[in-house]
Formats: sequence, C-alpha cells, structure tokens
Amino acid sequence: MLTAGSTTQSATANAEAIFARSQTLGGTSYHEKGAGEPLVLIHGVGMRLEAWAPQIASLSATHRVIAVDMPGHGESAKLPVGSSLEAFVAWFGRFLDDMALDTVNVAGHSMGALVSGGAAATFGNRIKRVGYLNGVYKRDPQAKAAVLARAAAIPQSGVDKEGPLLRWFGDNPDGATARELTRKWLNLVDPQGYAVAYAAFAGGDETYADRWKDVAGPALFLTGSDDPNSTPSMASQMAARAPQGLVRIVEGHRHMVNLTAPAIVNSLLAEWLSLGEGTP
Repeated sequence: MLTAGSTTQSATANAEAIFARSQTLGGTSYHEKGAGEPLVLIHGVGMRLEAWAPQIASLSATHRVIAVDMPGHGESAKLPVGSSLEAFVAWFGRFLDDMALDTVNVAGHSMGALVSGGAAATFGNRIKRVGYLNGVYKRDPQAKAAVLARAAAIPQSGVDKEGPLLRWFGDNPDGATARELTRKWLNLVDPQGYAVAYAAFAGGDETYADRWKDVAGPALFLTGSDDPNSTPSMASQMAARAPQGLVRIVEGHRHMVNLTAPAIVNSLLAEWLSLGEGTP
C-alpha cells in the first residue's frame, strides 16, 4: 500500500534543540514526554534521540513517549568493540528492566529498526507492537558487500558524513533542513560508538530475518519509496511473513522519512498504535 505525499515536509523546528535527558543505572540516556501506553523510540547509527523530535511532539499527546540514545550515541554508555546486533537487543532488554517497563510499543529507525525487530522476536509479549522504519532485510550480495566494506573502513577513516547524507537524502533540495540537522548529529557522534553500531548494523540484516513469523502483535513496516537501501520490497517481504504485518510506503521520500515527511509518518504511527491484538 502506497501512502501519497504531495510535497516534501521539513523537520519541525524543535528538532534544533538538544533535549533534556535522564539516565538509567545502566547508563542509557533517554527523554520522555506524555502519559499513557509506553512507546519507546530507537534511532539509527550516527543519530541521537533528537532525531525523533517530530514524533515526540505529536505522539506524546496520546502516549508516554520514551526516546533513547542508542549505546555510544548521545549521552549513553558504549557497548564493547565487536558487539553484535544481539548485544544491542540485550541492551534494550536491560533498558526495559531499568525503566520497569513490562509491556511496550517500540519503533526503531534503520539500526534502531533492527533492534526493535530483534526485541519483538526475543521478548515475546513484552513487545505489544513493533514499528520497523527504514529497516533492512536480507541485503542482496552487492549491497551486503558495500555495507560491510563501509563498516570495515570506519576504524581507520572515522565517521563518514557525506556518504550517508547522499544515500539518505539524495540531491533533493527540499530536504535541506533535515539534511543539516542530520549533518549536525553526525558531527556530534562518538567515533568508537559509531563504529561499533555500524558494524552490528552491517552484519545484522539476517540475524532475526526469519523470526517475523513469531511476532504476534501489529508490525508496521514503513519506508520511503526512494530509499535505495531500506527498500519497499524489503518492507513488503517482512510484512508478508508477520502475522499482523502492515506495509506503508511514503512516496517521494528516502531514508530519513520521519524527518522529511513528519506529518505523514506521525499519522501512520498513530494508525499503527491504534491497532489492537488480533486486528487483521
């Protein structure tokens, strides 16, 4: 199912700010707003919880929204060098324990999507709904070789900013505000934290890929029609394997769709959050 977007929308102004944070005993930084059923948001590699600013502003009207800094990002403690995607999923489980969250909705973007999918596969009924935004699934050999090569180069070359910006935004001038915010966040990221997360991201596209059949709750697979790496085909394949899989494609947008089309994404997330157990 395609979701039409007539014009490109920019990220909201409050994404410019650095949000106040709390920190768990385990060293994870987070920002929360609103009340109601919990919704945890996990950003992607190189980003920080501010990347969810439009979603925090909108969805906190109906939910307790908790945005986290992924390990080694923002103000969260790092995971050891060599940590796999499974280690990031285990980190998320510890975060839920530290926050005394028994049951949550979780939505992740990119690397955060891999973590959210792994959590849904691992933690069973503890994850009520899972949102998989611009996430990968069983990359083809060419894409796999390219992302593994980028991961291998990071320890020597450091954080690449221009490559991700080109892949995530293309050359569309309509995404200028979101692009500059993203550049700012890439400039702030800890290089070692980035390298560890990117390696887990590069090697994690198949880790939980065959577990969607075990995810019972509503599972939203959302991406941009023009995302070259987290493709609409990937979203459709995953949704076909999940008992309550839901595909939503935002036309004319790429990887950072939650920032470039925030109103559309917020509406689709609200739709997903309204789905009850057993909804077809």
